[in-house]
Amino acid sequence: MSDSIDDLLPSAKSLAEKIALAQAEEAQRLLNQQKEAEAERQAFIDQLHKPLGISDEEGIRRALRMIQRATDKGMTSVQVYRFPNALCTDHGRAINQGEKGWETTLTGVPMEVYQLWSKYFRAKGYKLAAEIVDFPDGVPGDVAMTLSWA
Repeated sequence: MSDSIDDLLPSAKSLAEKIALAQAEEAQRLLNQQKEAEAERQAFIDQLHKPLGISDEEGIRRALRMIQRATDKGMTSVQVYRFPNALCTDHGRAINQGEKGWETTLTGVPMEVYQLWSKYFRAKGYKLAAEIVDFPDGVPGDVAMTLSWA
């Protein structure tokens, strides 16, 4: 056997360096994943700030399909839209506080949903409510818009 014991046995320092390098690589991988997820989330929010590009008639058809599925199950309400609070100018504060005029804080697609309800559904007796539906780390998160008819 030509290997000496010194060549076979690595030093504690070299093992510690190897572990530190692996931990640094893992930390960098996790940071990259986090940055990628945040970029995807921001791209999603940016997309939701833009109009859907569908007609009022198509919006009504989509809503009616949701309503029909819910009524078939005996339900009297259905969540029609869920979105990040970043689509509210105040990040959902007015909705969370139940303030009058909360709808004025909506932007993008949520504003379109509200306008469609206001223009067509309200006169037919449908109600629209918005509420914060999750609280990550104790702060307001996503907002849900629920349409009810009973």
